[in-house]
Amino acid sequence: KRMEWSTVIKANNSFLNFNLKEIWRYRDLLWLFVKRDIVVVYKQTILGPLWYILKPILTTVMFTFVFGKLASISTNGTPHIVFYLLGVTIWGYFADCLKSTSNTFITNQNIFGKVYFPRVIVPGSLIISNLGKFTIQLCIFFVVWGYYLYLGQISPNYSSIVLLPYIVLLMGAISLGFGMIFSSLTTKYRDLVFLLEFGVQLWMYITPVIYPISSIPKAYQGYIMYNPIASLVESMRYAFLGNGFFSVGYLLYSSIFATIILLIGFLVFSKVEKSFMDTV
Repeated sequence: KRMEWSTVIKANNSFLNFNLKEIWRYRDLLWLFVKRDIVVVYKQTILGPLWYILKPILTTVMFTFVFGKLASISTNGTPHIVFYLLGVTIWGYFADCLKSTSNTFITNQNIFGKVYFPRVIVPGSLIISNLGKFTIQLCIFFVVWGYYLYLGQISPNYSSIVLLPYIVLLMGAISLGFGMIFSSLTTKYRDLVFLLEFGVQLWMYITPVIYPISSIPKAYQGYIMYNPIASLVESMRYAFLGNGFFSVGYLLYSSIFATIILLIGFLVFSKVEKSFMDTV
């Protein structure tokens, strides 16, 4: 009688095969990694998850003092607190996702060397766990936003607020794409970790986080908007504060950019994961 094998292991040399069915089969492992990511970050801290709340508040206070009071950067009449808190909350999600996913291979090499599972689950879990932190920080923003809304100092565009989930999705996709690319490169070039830290900081300054796009001379506004995150931040300001810049064209540009960089990230990541244990 011919024996039928229950499991067949064979080499997968297809560069474009993402095997989404296999990723779905390991969805329980994905949630385990999400729980691990949330617990490990603040496990040995005094305040624990309270840092989720304190970090954006302290950063907002610092930005208000330095850029709002000392540098007197215009916020187009929007109260400094709510203006900077929105920017800090949105940018914080993107930056945290990018920095955490960029260390995927280095920080998980012990697990990757012992157990098989789709490696892309790890950076995916980081995006989801950071989404939980972002949700908490967004709730803080809603409290402050509601206060200034009650005072009548802001005039939101309510019809655009429905774009919030889509904008968060795009930011997660862009950070995941870049994170997987950097994670793949750092298996050979460890000094890219330091370059990324500097790059994220520089990226924030060329993104309208601490200033509105309208404060930039018109001759340079187009260059700033080539930054795919810029249109997302401005769209959020347009929706919640009523004084940002919104363009369907630029939002479409960010969507196309997110799709392309995510595809490139998957391709590079899937290629490197097959041989990264020989280089780390």
